[in-house]
Formats: sequence, C-alpha cells, structure tokens
Amino acid sequence: MTDVQIEVTQKSRGWLDTIRLFLKKEVITMLFLGFSAGIPLLLIFSSLSLWLGEAGVERSTVTYFSWAALAYSFKFIWSPLIDRLPLPFLTKWLGRRRSWMLFSQILVMTAIVLMGSVDPSIGESQLTYMAMSVVMLGFSSATQDTVIDAYRIEVVEPDLQALMASTYIAGYRIGMIVAGAGALILAQTFGSAVETYSYVAWQATYYIMALVMLVGVTTTLMISEPLQSQIALTKFSNKQYLKFLLLFLIGAIVFIFAYTEWPSFVESIYHGNVKINIRNNVLANLAMEVLRLGACLVCVAFILFLISRTALYERQLVEETYIRPIEDFFSRYGLKVALLILLFVGFYRISDIVLGVIALVFYQDMGFSKIEIAAATKTFGLIMTLTGGFLGGILSAKYGVMRILFLGAVLTIVTNLLFVLLAQAGHDIAFLYVVISADNITGGLASAAFIAYLASLTNISFTAVQYAIFSSLMTLIPKTIGGYSGSMVDSIGYENFFLVASAMGLPVLVILHFVRKYT
Repeated sequence: MTDVQIEVTQKSRGWLDTIRLFLKKEVITMLFLGFSAGIPLLLIFSSLSLWLGEAGVERSTVTYFSWAALAYSFKFIWSPLIDRLPLPFLTKWLGRRRSWMLFSQILVMTAIVLMGSVDPSIGESQLTYMAMSVVMLGFSSATQDTVIDAYRIEVVEPDLQALMASTYIAGYRIGMIVAGAGALILAQTFGSAVETYSYVAWQATYYIMALVMLVGVTTTLMISEPLQSQIALTKFSNKQYLKFLLLFLIGAIVFIFAYTEWPSFVESIYHGNVKINIRNNVLANLAMEVLRLGACLVCVAFILFLISRTALYERQLVEETYIRPIEDFFSRYGLKVALLILLFVGFYRISDIVLGVIALVFYQDMGFSKIEIAAATKTFGLIMTLTGGFLGGILSAKYGVMRILFLGAVLTIVTNLLFVLLAQAGHDIAFLYVVISADNITGGLASAAFIAYLASLTNISFTAVQYAIFSSLMTLIPKTIGGYSGSMVDSIGYENFFLVASAMGLPVLVILHFVRKYT
C-alpha cells in the first residue's frame, strides 16, 4: 500500500471504524508481546538503580549501569543473524520469527535469574558479575525487541502500524509496571528498604520477574508465523551459515577483549590529554568513552578486514545481510534526505530518554517512598501512558503520523519543564501526579506515532535489519548521555539538569520541519 493510498484510507475511515480495529487478533497479540518486551528494561534501569542504591553503591556508579542497555542501540549489528540465520530445530518447528522470539525469551529469563543470584553489596567483584549479567540481559532483551519489531511490521498492512504500535506500547508499559512498581512493592514487602537492605528480598523479586516472562513464551507458542517471513532460509548451506555466525562471534570477541584489556592505554590518554584540555569532568569522561569505543571498533574492523581475505568470509551472505539493507534505504530516499531522516530518528526521543534515566532516583531524593513512587509513576502512570498510547494510535490512524510526531515533540518539551517545578516543590504528592499525568500521556502519544513512523521507513524485504538500525539509532545518543545523568545532577543540580534535558528537544522541531518538507 502506497503513502497516498494510506492517506486516503485514513481520511475515509470513521472514528468508530478506527476504534474497532483494536479488536483485530494481530493488534491484541501485540499487547502480550509488548508485555514480554517491557519486562527487562526496568530491571536494567530504575529497579536495578534502587536495588544498587539500597546496597550502598554510589549514585554515579548506579547510572553507569544504564549503559548496559546500550545493547538496544547496537542491536543492528546482530540483527542480520535474526533475519538470516536459522536456529537448529526451532526454526523448522516454529518458523523464522517465532524461533528467534522463543530463543531470546529463554535468554532473558536466564539473565534475570543470574542477576538475582548476585549480591552487589558484598564488593566490587560482585558488581562485576552483576554487570556481566546486566549486559547479557541487555543483549537478549534487545534481540527479543528486534524480532518482535519484525513480526509486528510483517503481520499486518502499513495502515495498521499506528494501532499495532499503540497496543505494543500498552503491553510494554504494563510489563514495565510489573518490573518497576511490581518489583519495588515485592522488594519492600519482602523486607528491603534504604535503612534495612535485604539481598534475599531483591533475589526473590528478580526470580519472580523471570517467571513472569512465561507470558511472552506462551504467546510465542500460540501465535502464527507471519506470511511475509516465509522466505527460503535454505538459500545458503549450513556450512555457510556457520561460517557467518563464526565471523560475527570473532568480531564480538575482539571487541570485548579490546574494550576490557586496553584500560591502561585509554587512561593514559585521558589523564595526559583529555582531562587537561576538557576541564568539565562529565564531558571529559564522555570523551574518554567515545575514544575507547572508537578504538575498539577500529580494531574489530581491522580484524574483519583481514578475515575477508580468507575462505571464512562468505561475501554474498555478508553483502545480502549487511550491505543491501543499507543500500536499499539510501536508494529509496537519496543521500541528503536519508541523512536528514537518520538525524531526526537519532534525536527525536533525546529529551525524554535522558530525563528518564534518573527520574526514579530524583523522586527518591525528593523524599517520596517506594510505595508512593510505585503508585504515582507506575500504577497511575500506567493509565496515563495507555491513554496517551491509544490516543496517539487513533490520531495517527486518523490524521497521519507526521502531524502527531510534531505534536508529541512540542508536548515533550513542555512537560519536561514541569520537572523543574517539581524539584522546587519537593515532596508534593499532588503535584507529582500532575507531572506524571502530563509526562506519561505525552510519552505514550509520541511513542505510538514514532514507532509507526519507523515502520513506514522499513522495506519489508529487510525488516529486522532496517528497523533495528532505526530503533538502535533512536536510543544510541540519548542513552549515552543518560549514563552521565547522575554526574550531571551532581554538577549542576536537578533544576538545571531538567532545563537542559528539555532544551535538547528544541532542535528536534527544526529537524522535523525539514523532514516533513522533503519526504
């Protein structure tokens, strides 16, 4: 269906007909898959932050753990495996998409159990084990997101993507509530608090969260494989697929080795040059990490270049999985417009994500208890997010995605400014609910439109790879900056931090104007 046909369908569809589309089986399915995708995120972010805080871990170290979620921002690297690599036994049994969905869900459950088996209060060695488990959870949950995204795009027509996105967001938020408010309530009920930390309480909480993932597993086993995904996975031999997997593993191992074994080299550069020339410690630390990451990527590229000269390199398979999806995107939009779109995708959610990393820590610093936080931001916030998500889906389906994207960008800037007033008000439970209402409705509305927009950019022939690139870019810069949110608050305070976070949304309006003009 072309963009013109979609627009005609949207305009001719009545309000009641639009609402009835929520009852379609495929749309309802996304509620449960979204729930499964929403469980891991807060177990990496806010719930883990409060756990580490109660365990006595410093605030700046707590926010650094959010970098483990950068796996969501780099999932495009292994998304070709999801598109091309069949899983032994599972692919023949469940199909291309469902096999990877089940595999990733099992990995998520395993990672959550491993996290629950570590007590971060014991010492630095335990924090290392925790970090490894968190990275595993980030990798497996990002993989689950990738395959669910591909399934969502392939299972229905483009004009239904906004509604699919809204129910997906609803399920995602419910999953976040369970992993956020549910985890907080369980931990406190089991006996853990700031004054009386209990590892056993958090261990039981995370074990229960692993069991909750069975909702996703059950859904995966019950749904049908989308017709669009029924492509021939036997184009290449098992030997070729194995070589392709081995090539990816070599790249991953080289990156991990380089990142962990070169700290002294990077530290010498940092103390000798970066820290001297950049007097702001936050910017200096960011520059150091960018330098370190860049050096590791260069190392990986060099090793893969050498391998490309050997028989291990399957040129046709690599080109079809990594190169052609990118070529397709740039050929459809042209270089200038494609770069403009990528710039917009990379910055649209920056204000929201950067603020969100430290939000729960902020509430706690304002004197709100875990029960108050759970009730306001999770239980009540869920209703507001669902309202915003369904509103975004209906408005996008009726008036078009681009208009709702602009509305969401403006509202994000305005609602983030409310956090400045909350910082001034302190422990004001009534105003907390006002802020949460505005923030969650805006977030749900903007997210529904944005997910539908990303789906519209995707060529069905390269679903997983292209959408993974877009969604990875969407979070890469915001999450990188968000990792320093704790240090930024320590340096400039909460009020100035929220002003900066809100101002980050202003360039988005300019970029969106040109995107609308040239696409």
